[in-house]
Amino acid sequence: MRILLDTHVYLWWLEDSSNLSPSVASAIATADQVFVSTASIWEATIKSGIGKLSVDIDQLIAEIVSNGFQELPVNMQHVAALARLPAIHKDPFDRMLLAQAISEPLRLLSADKILASYSDLVDLI
Repeated sequence: MRILLDTHVYLWWLEDSSNLSPSVASAIATADQVFVSTASIWEATIKSGIGKLSVDIDQLIAEIVSNGFQELPVNMQHVAALARLPAIHKDPFDRMLLAQAISEPLRLLSADKILASYSDLVDLI
C-alpha cells in the first residue's frame, strides 16, 4: 500500500501519539511507501510562524528520510487536480493533499472527516 500522511498524522507519528491507534501505526510502518507532502511542511512552517504550532522545521524535514518516508513535491498535475475539486473543504493545505492523493493515487490517512466526503482514497483514522 502507498500512503500519504495528512500533516497532523505525520506530526502524531513523530510524537508517537496515542491519537494513532496501533493498527494505524502498523499500517504506516508496513506500507510499501509512505509520503509526506511538501504542502505539509509548508503548512507546519506557516503555523509555526504564527505561533499555532511549535516545531523545528529542519527536524520535520530530516525525519521524513530518517523514518524511511519519501517527500512528495507539489507538481503541476496536483495543481490541476486541485482546480477540479469541489469547494467542500476550505483548508488549502488539506485540499492540496487530497489532490495529490487523487493524482498519484495514494491512500490519504487523515482524521479530517470532511476530506472523506471527496474520495474513497481517504482513510479516516
